[in-house]
Amino acid sequence: MTGQVIVSVSGIRDETREHAASFADEMDKRGVSLSLLVAPRSKDKYRLVNDTKTQSWLRDRRAGGAAIVLHGYDQAATKRRRAEFATLPEHEARLRLLAADRVMEQVGLRTRLFAAPRWSASAGAVNALPSAGFRLLAAMTSIQDLERDTAVRSRVLGIGEGFRAEPWWCRALVLGAGRTARRGGLVRLAITGKQLGRSGARQALIDAVDLCLHHEATPTVYRWDRRLNHLGAA
Repeated sequence: MTGQVIVSVSGIRDETREHAASFADEMDKRGVSLSLLVAPRSKDKYRLVNDTKTQSWLRDRRAGGAAIVLHGYDQAATKRRRAEFATLPEHEARLRLLAADRVMEQVGLRTRLFAAPRWSASAGAVNALPSAGFRLLAAMTSIQDLERDTAVRSRVLGIGEGFRAEPWWCRALVLGAGRTARRGGLVRLAITGKQLGRSGARQALIDAVDLCLHHEATPTVYRWDRRLNHLGAA
């Protein structure tokens, strides 16, 4: 049984775009398209709408086969030490989703895919997604088809954004990815643009991808397709 591997990058902005681009080039050499997790706003008053170079890079990447996944609105904690969508009631989650959707449409990056910051979405946020037009939720332990109400179980293995980044964790991530790929499972690897600027973290992701490919895992991206009769990663 052949497995699959999804590689996602979050935290892409002016300060991290070069790191993401360099990593994307490495993945291109391996025939691996990326899932790019994008938020319209982030810390330090960053606004994607004002970052034309990152917009252009993201659009070019999508044209080449990458998936664009909405990754929150402004990623601000709505409660102390909790990620943006982790505790939101349905109404507030819907307002944030609609605001983010408007910005993504404005910059030519609209998507029907969603992954909450730190992969954590409250029940209210999940309920709000379909009415805001979203059809797929990439969560911590599953990929959910919101229109068909089905799911594929698979846990994210990540570096940064709620995941550890120490050398021991990077080694564990590589080994975990290899075990899952060897068994023919779905491997979901994730890293932040900031961590791609660290040689150890970047190399760990590359090693994990290479190990999955060695075990003949098929590279894919987060995608919702109305023609599919069942939920799949691709």
